[in-house]
Amino acid sequence: MSATDTVLLDEGLDVSVIDKSVKNKWRWAWLDETGEDGRSIRSWCKKMKLPEYVMQNWNKDNFFGYQFLNGCNPVMISKCMNLPDKFAVTQEMVKGSLDRGLTLQEELKAGNIYIADYGILEGVQANDTDPNTKQYLAAPFCLLYKNSHNEIVPIAIQLSRQTTAGVGNTVFLPSDNQYDWMLAKMWVKSSDFSVHQLVTHLLRTHLISEVFAIAMYRQLAAVHPIFKLLIPHVRFTIAINTAAREKLISTSGLFDRANSTGGSALVQVIQKAMKTLTYKSLCFPEALKTRGVDNKDDLPNYYYRDDGMMVWEAVKSYVSDVVRIYYSSDKTVQEDEEIQAFVQDVCISGMKNCPKDCEFPNSLKTREELVEYLTVVIFTASAQHAAVNFGQYDWFAWIPNSPSTMRKPPPTQKGKVDMKYIIESLPDRGRACWHLGAVWALSQFQDEEVYLGVYPDRHFTEQAVIEATKTFRKKLGEVTMIIKTRNETLILPYRYLSPDRIPNSVAV
Repeated sequence: MSATDTVLLDEGLDVSVIDKSVKNKWRWAWLDETGEDGRSIRSWCKKMKLPEYVMQNWNKDNFFGYQFLNGCNPVMISKCMNLPDKFAVTQEMVKGSLDRGLTLQEELKAGNIYIADYGILEGVQANDTDPNTKQYLAAPFCLLYKNSHNEIVPIAIQLSRQTTAGVGNTVFLPSDNQYDWMLAKMWVKSSDFSVHQLVTHLLRTHLISEVFAIAMYRQLAAVHPIFKLLIPHVRFTIAINTAAREKLISTSGLFDRANSTGGSALVQVIQKAMKTLTYKSLCFPEALKTRGVDNKDDLPNYYYRDDGMMVWEAVKSYVSDVVRIYYSSDKTVQEDEEIQAFVQDVCISGMKNCPKDCEFPNSLKTREELVEYLTVVIFTASAQHAAVNFGQYDWFAWIPNSPSTMRKPPPTQKGKVDMKYIIESLPDRGRACWHLGAVWALSQFQDEEVYLGVYPDRHFTEQAVIEATKTFRKKLGEVTMIIKTRNETLILPYRYLSPDRIPNSVAV
């Protein structure tokens, strides 16, 4: 999108929340300097159905909540059993949003309350690389409710975190005026975008996969069966990460140009995220269980979880078949010096900045431990990356849904916000263009993409492994059909974890 591709947003915004006097004058600060209205962002979004749907529904509470389950960052929602000390929400505030006739405490005990906590952004210095534009960050709490229709909806948002609960911690509610509530949700989504880009996407797929790749190249011989197993899943990863360091996260790179977490904020967030990175958090079933979202009956329509579990089990089954071909017992794993050196390299060199309790193993004692470890490597590089990468244009193209930065401070009082303040808070034209170009490029598959289970280089020649690979591909095909059949019944199909759309490696 060029600088002259200006945007007039009247027809794309939910007009029910805009009074006529504002609607007729609606412009963002990123209009072309000539004042001429070029192609609208609406036309750009219409190229794909999901971005258009986002554009039409972004301000609805149930759609806002849906994105915590199946949007581009589906890892932030956790079951809430006890409210955080710094969260000043009360029963009186939210009683109008609870549709079962229960109190907040009763809903907490019933397991119907969830939370998205962006505490990792607390105290982070917002991007200050542009002396002409002040940028801001917040560290919100967003309380979510599973209502009687099994919808996830926001019922309380707090943007600040004072030391004493309730002192200076304004809690925004759906019952507030439309502009207060709209901006509060925008702030949550802006924070979500920042955490997605730096933690969920960059650190926990790109950089982690690079750690595994480097250790593999350093410690495993090319003829080692585990090298052969992993080599398709590290394809181009070091190269794409090198390009990212040069173009995206470098000084004056894309993050500095477009995101509130550019500049020193980028380093601060990554360093804080490393302190909470654990081995078990990369194990898909364990990560779901830790967040309390593993039960389908408790939290239905969580397609990221459901599809991810099917893919995880398929990968684990394949890895188990291969491991049992080459390792006849636990002792053979213990005696494999290259495997032990591989996991030790990851633990000591790759994860040296993680806390001591990060649980990354420095040795493997059983075949089951080896299977889980290799499943983590493959799943992270393939399925997890696909889930959080290829939907970026879908969910982030409509900028009010996920602002890459905010140019006004988060509100601390109610009734002070109008549409003008909201417009001036959102990214300017230049940052919006950088943002759109980036999410478009990152969402594209390679021209000759190689998808999960497809191994054209045929590193293995043993018939037993060839048969195991055929079984793997058959299982992935079955998963693809299950997802396709389910999607036919959905208004918004969830495709990011369909095996036929999961590349083998982090390559974009």
